[in-house]
Amino acid sequence: MQQYPKSIRNLVRQFSRLPGIGEKTAERLAMHVLKSPADQARALAESIVQVKRSVRHCRQCFGLSDGPVCQICQDQARDRGLVCVVEQPADMMSIEKAGCFKGLYHILGGALSPMDGIGPDQLRLEQLWRRVDSGQVREVILATSTSVEGEATASFIVQRLAGKQVRVSRIASGVPMGGDIKYVDQMTLKRAIEGRHACR
Repeated sequence: MQQYPKSIRNLVRQFSRLPGIGEKTAERLAMHVLKSPADQARALAESIVQVKRSVRHCRQCFGLSDGPVCQICQDQARDRGLVCVVEQPADMMSIEKAGCFKGLYHILGGALSPMDGIGPDQLRLEQLWRRVDSGQVREVILATSTSVEGEATASFIVQRLAGKQVRVSRIASGVPMGGDIKYVDQMTLKRAIEGRHACR
C-alpha cells in the first residue's frame, strides 16, 4: 500500500470504510476509478454528494425520499387503509420488489432491544399510534424480522393496539426464524404477505 501515491492510498482507505469492503476490494475499486474516464469518476463523486445533500426521511412513512414525501406515499392508487410496519427502509424495498403489496408503509427505524438501549422511545412508535388514531388505517401488517427483537417489537405493537378499531396481522411463516426481511427472496415475501394472519 505504501508504494501507492498518497491520493490513491486515501481513496483505498475511504472505500475500505464501506461495509463489507476489505482492503483488497477497496484497492480494486480505487484502481477501477483510476482507469475510468474522468466524466465517470466525476459522476460517481457527484452522485455521492447528491445523495448526502438531498435524501431525507419521508415525513409520512419515514422511508428514504428526495422530497418531503416519498413516491409511495404520494401514489394515490395505493390502499391508504393498509399500513405495513417494517424495521428499515431496506425491508420496505424488499417487499416492494416482491410486487405483492399495494398499501403504505411505516418504518420504525429498528427493533426493540433493551440490551442495546433501544426501547419504544427510540423507535417511531408514537407516529404509528397517531396514524392508527387518525381513523384512516383499517389494518396494520407487522413485517418485522423473525429475530427475537423483531418478534418482541411485533408483540409490543399488538398489545399497544389492543382495543383499537384496527385489524393487526403478522406476515405468514416462510420467513425463517431469525431471518432479516431484506434477505428473504421475493416469492417467499409475496407468500408471506398474502398469507398473513390476524394477531388478535
